[in-house]
Amino acid sequence: MEFDLDFYRGRRVLLTGHTGFKGAWMSRMLTGAGAALTGYSLGSEKDPSLFALAGLEGKLRHVTGDVRDLDHLKQVFDETQPEIVIHMAAQPIVRDSYARPVYTYETNVMGTVNVLECVRLSPCVRSFLNVTTDKVYLNTERMQGYREDEPLDGYDPYSNSKSCSELVTHSYYNSFFRDRNVAVSTARAGNVIGGGDFAHDRIIPDCVRAAMAGKPLVIRNPRSTRPFQHVLEPVTAYLMIAARQYEDRSLAGWYNVGPDERDVVTTQRLVDLFSEKWGGLASEYGAEANAPHEAGLLQLDCGKIRRVFGWRPRWHIEDAVEKTVEWTKVWLSGGDVPAEMDRQIKAYLEDE
Repeated sequence: MEFDLDFYRGRRVLLTGHTGFKGAWMSRMLTGAGAALTGYSLGSEKDPSLFALAGLEGKLRHVTGDVRDLDHLKQVFDETQPEIVIHMAAQPIVRDSYARPVYTYETNVMGTVNVLECVRLSPCVRSFLNVTTDKVYLNTERMQGYREDEPLDGYDPYSNSKSCSELVTHSYYNSFFRDRNVAVSTARAGNVIGGGDFAHDRIIPDCVRAAMAGKPLVIRNPRSTRPFQHVLEPVTAYLMIAARQYEDRSLAGWYNVGPDERDVVTTQRLVDLFSEKWGGLASEYGAEANAPHEAGLLQLDCGKIRRVFGWRPRWHIEDAVEKTVEWTKVWLSGGDVPAEMDRQIKAYLEDE
């Protein structure tokens, strides 16, 4: 992968959603690289909060704000004059989107409109990346991975709102950015695991909570198959895309970011790996009556990002689960979480 984090030293970066799971890992990487980072987010409602555990206080400009608030967002753009904007703020949980569809669309669609409008009105911006999801595609649950040029039509409100976010980005590019000196891309990543994910209704956090409580893990869909990857895989890919397109606008586009085919595994396989690395975790199948629709199979074709950037995954699923368990045990033992994050970041970047 032709990419060096030193690119970000002294660069003015605006990151929305910086207090989330991926956002906190990216913030740790960017501050470690010496970026002039501004984070814009509602803040973390989770307890514990990865952003707090990551030791980021005082290392970046932290702005509490809602991407639905265009006026406030524009004020932050005016004050910080970002060169690079990475948009990750979202309502990210599929099952929550069934309970709160209006909020999900407001945040994921109009939030994207507002960020893009600020980019349009800010000549300082040279590189914009919208982070969406692998769930944007019209998923027929086929074995072949989806390519970037295939139809977008996510099923549930979360997935569909992210499909809309993609379309909004395409429209803004065609309408306003095609002839301007600003590179615009979207990145569609697979299911992400790693230390510090405390979300509900995600399988690895559920594993951790079950292990901590000494109870069996109840698995809703043991045969569901997903492209699982460690959080450092997509986060590093996002930073690479934003940096490389800053230097060469011709590299901008729409990119899948996923693991090798061998790492597309069932939920049951992921749980078994966690149990192996953790040192034992009982599990049982628990069907849920009237459960909302969740796809059984999803795969990505990541040939484009490999061809354009020479990018490739560095950690297989076994490595990803092992690193997740290592982080979690450091946290549970009261260890140095920022140091563990830096250790894993260093190991990932040095792994060939």
